[in-house]
Amino acid sequence: MASVNKVILLGNCGRDPEVRYLPSGQAVANVSIATSTRRKDKNSGEMVEETQWHRITFYDRLAEIAGEYVKKGRPIYVEGRLKYGSYTDKTTGQEKATVDIIATELQLLGGREGMGGPSEDGGGSRAPARSAPAAAPRASAPAPAKSGFDDMDDDIPF
Repeated sequence: MASVNKVILLGNCGRDPEVRYLPSGQAVANVSIATSTRRKDKNSGEMVEETQWHRITFYDRLAEIAGEYVKKGRPIYVEGRLKYGSYTDKTTGQEKATVDIIATELQLLGGREGMGGPSEDGGGSRAPARSAPAAAPRASAPAPAKSGFDDMDDDIPF
């Protein structure tokens, strides 16, 4: 049976990335992203904004790109997978759960302010897409043998 572990986030960076290198030379960058939702409070009727914080980990070239271009407060789009873990709190001795997002795609959003280059107009232009290379090329669907509806099943599945 196939399974899927995919996360898509669109939010603002809460801090500048921390880039470090493992003994193997592999780059690793960590950043926090805030996502917000708005809802109406049942008791008061006022709109309430709830913010969730997500820990993102980038590896290899994507980590280097994140370290160079991602800045605190900047909106970014991230795709990745969930990774669950745990650690023991040193002060209480209790086991605590962690949830990290291992990023596979990164796209910088918003204007180009602070990125350098010739067009620092801050006019809402999109930054170039930055993403990790795909692990394997995606196979394209084979071309249909016939055109038209001759090869379609007459049974409707609903």
